[in-house]
Amino acid sequence: MKIIYQGKEVGMVKDIKKVIDMFNDNVKLSPKHVIACKCNNEVKPLDYIINEGDEVEILDITSKDGMMVYIRGALYIMAKAFHEVYPKAQIIVNFQLSNSMFCEIDNMEVTDEVIEKVRNKMLEIVQKDLPITRKQMTKEEAKEFFEKENTLRGILQLSNEEKKEVTLYFCEDYYNYFYGVMPLTTGYIDIFDLKKYKTGFLVRYPSRSNPTELGEFKESKKFLATLNEYNDINSLMNVKTIYHINNRIEKDDGRELILTSEALIEKKIAEIADMIAKKKNIKMVLIAGPSSSGKTTFAKRLGIQLKVNGLKPVTIGTDNYFVERKDTPRDENGDYDFETIDALDLTLFNDHLTRLINGETVEMPTFDFKVGTKRYNGKNFLHLAEDEVLVIEGIHCLNDRLTSSIPKENKFKIYISDLTVLNIDYYNRISTTDTRLIRRIVRDYNYRSYSALDTLARWPSVNSGENKNIFPYQEEADAMFNSSLVYELAVLGKYAIPLLKEIGKDKKEYSEAKRLVSFLEYFKPIKDESTIPNNSLLREFIGGSIFEY
Repeated sequence: MKIIYQGKEVGMVKDIKKVIDMFNDNVKLSPKHVIACKCNNEVKPLDYIINEGDEVEILDITSKDGMMVYIRGALYIMAKAFHEVYPKAQIIVNFQLSNSMFCEIDNMEVTDEVIEKVRNKMLEIVQKDLPITRKQMTKEEAKEFFEKENTLRGILQLSNEEKKEVTLYFCEDYYNYFYGVMPLTTGYIDIFDLKKYKTGFLVRYPSRSNPTELGEFKESKKFLATLNEYNDINSLMNVKTIYHINNRIEKDDGRELILTSEALIEKKIAEIADMIAKKKNIKMVLIAGPSSSGKTTFAKRLGIQLKVNGLKPVTIGTDNYFVERKDTPRDENGDYDFETIDALDLTLFNDHLTRLINGETVEMPTFDFKVGTKRYNGKNFLHLAEDEVLVIEGIHCLNDRLTSSIPKENKFKIYISDLTVLNIDYYNRISTTDTRLIRRIVRDYNYRSYSALDTLARWPSVNSGENKNIFPYQEEADAMFNSSLVYELAVLGKYAIPLLKEIGKDKKEYSEAKRLVSFLEYFKPIKDESTIPNNSLLREFIGGSIFEY
């Protein structure tokens, strides 16, 4: 057979072989933990049997797909270890924190002794290099199995109308369902740690940038507090998993979920506006957050709440303060880097901010992107009255370099992101990055004439910019706002799924599109959108907003 490997054709192969057999040396000798593969742009386990004409790519944990397989493997081994040491422990995989997954146990206290015993059992499981076997059964067989075993692990698959079969991963007599491809054996997960943390524990693993050792854990207290706040709210609403969401949608097409989620958002925006109003010296509100967090709608709704508090918002953008094109920094590829803070004329920007705060009138520039220069038309003047505050939105707003001339007591910084705390089930979380990506796919199609393929192709670059310019500064915020709406994926799914299904198998983005479709299909769609208010953050993406963008 002719096989395409890493983009190059390899020789004829007489016998049909698994990927692991053909490229055994590549797997064993790789210092970066080869853990899975892509065959024809679809993520597969290493025991995938190669067919003639297949294009094969080996995945290690420096890749996004490879790292996801590694994390699943680590969580699976953790769950198996708990099952053997504390079989009645009810584990919840909550959210990702700095090269770690934060987990809690519903029905028992997490102590140092518990962690030590489970960590030792995990080491034992890894050292045994036990096979992890994927088994499929019909839904009828699965119903009998779940009744016999009296378990909920993987039971959500039964209610997914798109799934014809139910999948479980077995290791010895332990079984569980993890969403996506798994490593072949427990021995692949040889770098990990278990650490007691807050009310639960961390499952730690390597970083993509340094796959040979544990990734650094950086504590983010404000970020964690925001996640925990919404986790508690979801628990009170009894909507921890997709199963709970679907039950509520089946009851009243999500009406109560929508109204409750929107009330929560309004309450949080009002609280932030109250915080700003109480600080008498605030003259500038700075808003930053990653792509598709709903920053624009948030800023408009915050402005309304500020007016309720007697403050008038005046919005200015940083886009008109780029340096001259000839002075624009370049990236590692020699292209203009408009994402870096050094692409902005910080001296001029700070001069204008200082003068505005001091009560002076400033002529604002307009940047001509075609020519690459700032222009002044003699008409665009700005003066800040006593009851007015500047509202500035941009990716660098939490970085003090952007407003270095302004005293700290005059600034209020807000970090906004879609921090979903909803899980597929108790072991499979929904990535906050995935939720933002789905928002962006829908918005790009509706308002920017971009296909889902276009958005997926751009997404790695978008993430790279966020990792450099936004996430390192999130703890600098005076307030964090979670724009997540617990019902949103039940709405966004019906828009995103058809767009994602248009991506063919010949595109490298196919595997990502298929993964997103697979988990969106677990949601029952909310059909009636009339309950969604016209000032909702979600309207920024699906349309029908009262605001102009």
